[in-house]
Amino acid sequence: MQPRLRSFVGSMAILIFMAVYIVAATHVADRLPDNDAIKMVFFAVAGLFWGIPILPVISWMNRGR
Repeated sequence: MQPRLRSFVGSMAILIFMAVYIVAATHVADRLPDNDAIKMVFFAVAGLFWGIPILPVISWMNRGR
């Protein structure tokens, strides 16, 4: 696959993943208890966790250059 096409496909995959992840995170956050400490920990973890599944996509996008 050509690098430009690989970058385009990877970018679209990242955008779709992020949209689904944001909807899922807010859906879970709506069901948390009304405690600020719990919500702060949840959003800190959710705000950091999104990068882990994206790393293989970024690695795939940069392969073959």
